Amino acid sequence: MKSDSVVVPTAPRTTPAEWLRSPERGSMTLLRVMAAASHLLGRAPSRLLLHLIATYFVLFAPTARRHARNYLRRALGREPGFADRYRHVLNFASTIHDRVYLLDDCFDQFEFSLEGDELMRKIIAGGQGAFLMGAHMGSFEVTHAFGAHQPGLNIVMAMYEDNARKISAMLQALRPVLKPEVISLGHIEAMLKVRQRLDEGAFVGILGDRTLGDEPLQEVNFLGSPAYFPVGPMRAAALLRRPTVFMLGLYRGGNRYHLVFDLIADFSAVGRAQRAAAVEEAIKRYAALLEKYCRSDPYNWFNFFDFWRDAAVRRSHPS
Repeated sequence: MKSDSVVVPTAPRTTPAEWLRSPERGSMTLLRVMAAASHLLGRAPSRLLLHLIATYFVLFAPTARRHARNYLRRALGREPGFADRYRHVLNFASTIHDRVYLLDDCFDQFEFSLEGDELMRKIIAGGQGAFLMGAHMGSFEVTHAFGAHQPGLNIVMAMYEDNARKISAMLQALRPVLKPEVISLGHIEAMLKVRQRLDEGAFVGILGDRTLGDEPLQEVNFLGSPAYFPVGPMRAAALLRRPTVFMLGLYRGGNRYHLVFDLIADFSAVGRAQRAAAVEEAIKRYAALLEKYCRSDPYNWFNFFDFWRDAAVRRSHPS
């Protein structure tokens, strides 16, 4: 075992982030409806229901609509119209719908393109494991399903307790063939489990684009304005001295997904004295990659809340 002590990224819940106070409206209800329709009708016929669902949410979810418009304005570089907002919600509904088939291992119903294959093969060959730093963009399930069909690409998901409970509820509702391994963060046993799985050559996925509240954050310019990104996930990767790879499963319409793997940082040789600077640069790199794909695939980032609000509040009320 390495000599560095393990620091568990935690976050006091006295001031929860806005997305925790106002979770995406109806995602679990939508999932249950889609699961029932999908098993009854099949993927192509049940997709017709997505247009009704998307129309409802665009018309009758004013708060989410306002925040989505703010994001799309930044990503598109223009004022989004109804078609833009509709496509954004339709993509979200499509990825939720496809969870049913991806978790049931209906892999042959989808077409995949891959970016970063050589990088992943190199890390797999090294056998040291790595962190996959994702975002609430596209589909994590498509990445997990793809990994289940690739020799050596064993993907484990690490997330905080609130999200872990949501995933558990989702899996209980679907009872899937493929059940992702989820490590619930927030205590010392979790990080020991993360280290163990890394030592076994697994890839540990973390979503790095949301904060929980009163936790260490780093301000980064993102889509034209300051935004805060959590420090904890990248700090854990640095402490455990592992390569950290940007990961996305972008929905490209129909049955097509594009998987992205791009190196953020390799902390393997980063010493204690250089760690803080390396983490800071890695978060900047992560934010830059997320911004790149928000611009190239703007309808794939599913943050239907005011992502930039916390940054404004912190500047107005500095600690």
